[in-house]
Amino acid sequence: MTGILLRPAGLPVKDRGGGIVTTPLVTAGRGSRAMLTGITEIAPGAAVPLHTHNCEECVVVLSGTGFAHIDGVDHPVQPRDASWIPAEVPHCFRNASDTEPMAIFWTYASIDATRTIVATGVTTRIDEER
Repeated sequence: MTGILLRPAGLPVKDRGGGIVTTPLVTAGRGSRAMLTGITEIAPGAAVPLHTHNCEECVVVLSGTGFAHIDGVDHPVQPRDASWIPAEVPHCFRNASDTEPMAIFWTYASIDATRTIVATGVTTRIDEER
């Protein structure tokens, strides 16, 4: 078995609008170790829309400061903070800075992960958002 090394600069970038840019990194379907990972950059003052997923998500703050809004509660976050969000729990991340971008590294516990935007009810598969 061989591994893989990826550099985000060489991968496609998805501009999700509103100051949110995502770079999907790895999709790995290996039985119970299936996962989807990527990095999302959040512009100063921007926020990812409130949403849910059909599987668990782990998020690590790479840079910047802001808030993780999870199940109705705001939690201040800074680099190296991590969060685990159960399936179907509404959440979002917001950049609190007026000048510095915020970057988060995310991992979904399924290669079949979906995102449902709370405000619209629209559901999309994460791997189709590329």
